[in-house]
Amino acid sequence: MAKYLVIVESPAKVKTIKKFLGANYEVMASNGHVRDMPKSQLGFDADNDYEPKYITIRGKGDILAKLRKEVKKADKIYLATDPDREGEAISWHLYIALKLEEKKVYRITFNEITKNAVKESLKNPREIDMSLVDAQQARRMLDRMVGYRISPLLWAKIKRGLSAGRVQSVALRIICDREDEINAFIPEEYWTLDAALKIKGEKKPLIAKYYGIEDKKTEISSKEEMDKILKDLESANFEIKDIKKGERVKKAPMPFTTSTLQQEASKALNFSTQKTMRLAQQLYEGVELKGQGTVGIITYLRTDSTRVSDEAVAASKEYISKNYGDQYAAEVVTEKKKEQKIQDAHEAIRPTDISNTPADLKESLSRDQFRLYQLIWKRFTASRMTPAKYETTSVKIDANGHRFTVSASKLSFDGFMSVYKEADEEKADSNTFVKDITKDTQLTLESFDPKQHFTQPPAHYTEASLVRALEELGIGRPSTYAPTITTIMARRYVVKEDKNLYVSELGEVVNNMMKDAFPTIVDVNFTANLEALLDKVETGTVGWKTVVANFYPDLDKAVKKAEKELDEVEIADEVSDEVCDVCGRNMVIKYGPHGKFLACPGFPDCRSTKPYFEKIGVTCPKCGKEVVVRKTKKGRRYYGCEAIPECDFMVWQKPSQEKCERCGGIMLVKGNKLVCADEQCGFVKKIESDKAAAQ
Repeated sequence: MAKYLVIVESPAKVKTIKKFLGANYEVMASNGHVRDMPKSQLGFDADNDYEPKYITIRGKGDILAKLRKEVKKADKIYLATDPDREGEAISWHLYIALKLEEKKVYRITFNEITKNAVKESLKNPREIDMSLVDAQQARRMLDRMVGYRISPLLWAKIKRGLSAGRVQSVALRIICDREDEINAFIPEEYWTLDAALKIKGEKKPLIAKYYGIEDKKTEISSKEEMDKILKDLESANFEIKDIKKGERVKKAPMPFTTSTLQQEASKALNFSTQKTMRLAQQLYEGVELKGQGTVGIITYLRTDSTRVSDEAVAASKEYISKNYGDQYAAEVVTEKKKEQKIQDAHEAIRPTDISNTPADLKESLSRDQFRLYQLIWKRFTASRMTPAKYETTSVKIDANGHRFTVSASKLSFDGFMSVYKEADEEKADSNTFVKDITKDTQLTLESFDPKQHFTQPPAHYTEASLVRALEELGIGRPSTYAPTITTIMARRYVVKEDKNLYVSELGEVVNNMMKDAFPTIVDVNFTANLEALLDKVETGTVGWKTVVANFYPDLDKAVKKAEKELDEVEIADEVSDEVCDVCGRNMVIKYGPHGKFLACPGFPDCRSTKPYFEKIGVTCPKCGKEVVVRKTKKGRRYYGCEAIPECDFMVWQKPSQEKCERCGGIMLVKGNKLVCADEQCGFVKKIESDKAAAQ
């Protein structure tokens, strides 16, 4: 009997796939990569056409020995690593490491680990795609160039254990730039006016919103303007000018890509990107289902595509018609058009079998596996369903030359929303929906509700919104989002509080150094253009060595220049006025994983430490003591009284020595301006250039 060897990446797949293939097939796992560039050196020869040097990864010798043993017995070898760049590269490394040149070797891929998909892949084998391998090599080398050349510079200039990265450094900059926007933001006052209008026979009043002077929209920016409008409306009659009824259609969402799955799992389930990918990997590789054995229940989890196979479309239409009714099954689903990327060879993330409902699988899954599977199942099922429909009513109301409007909507057909609503789904405005309102309806004013508001700064990034930003800017690819965010948090450049991401002091120092010394590396457009170039390597239109050879000389030059010119960041061993309680020496400022702290210079004989609070030369407006720089438990910076907790003064923005000229309150530094901390006061003053330097 012929003997066939199938090599996969993950041991979790072995049992599942072996069950599908029978006794003639041996299935073994490589446990990921088997070869890599050496850790102790850059790993390529810049003088020899950037030829990479590969060695067997430590600990993989035994795995390769077992694989070689099986290779000798096999008539055919199928390399069945994951269907992406990384998987293609692993197949190529296995080909080289196992010396398969004389053997019958085939590359197979499957988008889902089901019996049909695996057997179909064996009928359609191909050769290793060297364009994909080259693209992976190029990315790996570019990442190493940045990491291996710049990280030692961070160690020398700041502290050991830090790292730079081609994608992570740009992600850090994006977060820092947003933080700068927030810190420099100056709120602007605006007002809204609602009118509660009584309709005869109706218990609830109709709430109308102020629009402006007739058809011209008017912004109300001060109390004086509001008072003038209210005076104009003192004895006004409210008359219905126009009523428009219509229908609004809300389209079904697309099925998940890697990026949208990470975003929605963050919003709906509060999962980190890392957790989402770990759970999705488990669902893809296979779970033990009662009566079915081990089965992969979702398709491949790294994809840019919203495409769905014809078989899955047909199966979903049949399922929806049977379980929800024909009116819920969509006839044609318009695919989202986007620039072709290699991951578009895959499908969207979907259940491998739509009839495996979350309820059916609940007992076979862990709580978190179930929650993620349910999200994927609902989203895919909804994507194959008809749109939701709303009845809309728009009413224009005039009063003494002023215009008020009422917009209301009511869900008339739930369509896909019978299955799925996004975490931040709009709510149908049914409270103000008035069925029988006509132009002759009499309106009587009950009351006005004027409200003062202030514009809000841009929101802090969350993991979900950062993934969306990276995707929109073309930085990184589906497989890089989770590790990028994990790395900048593990390095303590960024801290997470209540879903929001905040830059730590260490993150600011690293970002400023990267911007000064390596502006190109942290330039968003440069990184996005490089990603586009790497995509061309994948399609075979650009040589990978061309990309590497164009990148490295400039980086090498910048590193050498930075080594000579960059001033060291003075953080370690700065002597303070604090005296050690144990031995009486003046304590020094050290830099640890959580930021600055005070330590005795007599270490290791004296191990005394204290928290370090940097004074900013401002007295506390509540008790007169010093205001110092403090940090929350997770590392977010704020400014508070040195007497905390006895005194509770704290602000997020840096306070100034100057007092507000209008109300005498404290002023906060926002960019090149001083802004009164009391929004009601709203006094703003530009900082003079010499003072700005001192702030």
